[in-house]
Amino acid sequence: MTAHHPLHNPSFLKLLSFRLQAVLAYQIMAVVVGWHIYELTRDPLSLGLIGLAEVIPYFSSALFAGYAVDHYSRRMFGVMASVLLTLNAGMLVAVSYGLLPGNPTHWIYFSIALVGLARAFIGPSFSALFALVLPREQFAKGAGMGSSVFQLGIVLGPALGGVLVGWAGIGVAYLVATVLAASASIALMMLRVEEPPPAESAPVFASIREGLKFVYSNQLILGAQALDMFAVLFGGAVSMLPVFVHDIFHAGPEGLGILRAAPAVGALVTGVYLARHPINKHAGRILLTAVAGFGVCIILFALTTHFWVAAALLALSGMFDGVSIVLRATILQLMTPDAMRGRVSAINGIFIGSSNELGAFESGVAARLMGLIPSVIFGGMMTLTVVAATARLAPKLRQLHLHQIH
Repeated sequence: MTAHHPLHNPSFLKLLSFRLQAVLAYQIMAVVVGWHIYELTRDPLSLGLIGLAEVIPYFSSALFAGYAVDHYSRRMFGVMASVLLTLNAGMLVAVSYGLLPGNPTHWIYFSIALVGLARAFIGPSFSALFALVLPREQFAKGAGMGSSVFQLGIVLGPALGGVLVGWAGIGVAYLVATVLAASASIALMMLRVEEPPPAESAPVFASIREGLKFVYSNQLILGAQALDMFAVLFGGAVSMLPVFVHDIFHAGPEGLGILRAAPAVGALVTGVYLARHPINKHAGRILLTAVAGFGVCIILFALTTHFWVAAALLALSGMFDGVSIVLRATILQLMTPDAMRGRVSAINGIFIGSSNELGAFESGVAARLMGLIPSVIFGGMMTLTVVAATARLAPKLRQLHLHQIH
């Protein structure tokens, strides 16, 4: 008998536990690595290189990860990725205590590359398992809850990472991330789900091409993904937060944790609200308006010199971004055939993941060339330009009502 609410479904709860702990581990590592690298180099470009180090292996392996998840075990690849995340966090512990020879920054960048590889498998595994543990009529609510859990991890992870660095040191923060990643793998191993038999082993590149063709021929999915990708690519200021904290707000690692967590606080509030009140009518217009609001918040953030005003603006940007996250996830789940969920999720991950990491690199380069504040203002203005272009080029997305998707 199907549970009437996603939270009454034990398998869904275990899947959410896996997601929360994996996100916590990753976010703690992300905030601590940013602080660690900037302490070692005092160079904004070195923060941008963190994004580049992660996106190259992520981009190179994501499509193959989607193929593997669609054709083999969804759960197994999620477990393997969590184990890799655990080993990676352990490597960072060793770096922080000087247990590895050579330049510590090289080890940190190598570790971040392994994170990119692990994340390439985590997203498709979660998306494919999501569709197995929930009935279709619960997808909208489930997407809101999944987004809330994801944002909760993004709230708690940076805050916890900042507090741990300030109170106990970098090594302890990395050690906590190691424990959380290991616990995520255990949660997924405990998940009992009836997976469909392995799909017929189509040629790898032909199968990947099929997934790409599906996405690029679907204006709703492509428009939503491209909108988020380019908005975050230009408008994301998170990678430069260590510079703002050090040089403008003159705060410590706790301040970095607060600012890193602020957007996710806003997104968490949005996710909780949308889980209870799912958007249906005018979903496309709401999506475009939300991304435009995100861009405006980033411009205002760049202009303020007050720490708590900056935190409030980042939280508001997260509220707008949370609308985008939930709507994009709902569109993706409703429109993707079951047999292609891994590949489509992987392609979505390339759009979203590459925008975050390439956006970090773009922010580092722009800050070096234009200066910190002008580069962030420029990024926010480019986000508004992307919204206008998407509204014009993707009319089906602009006019979307979710009840129209069958």
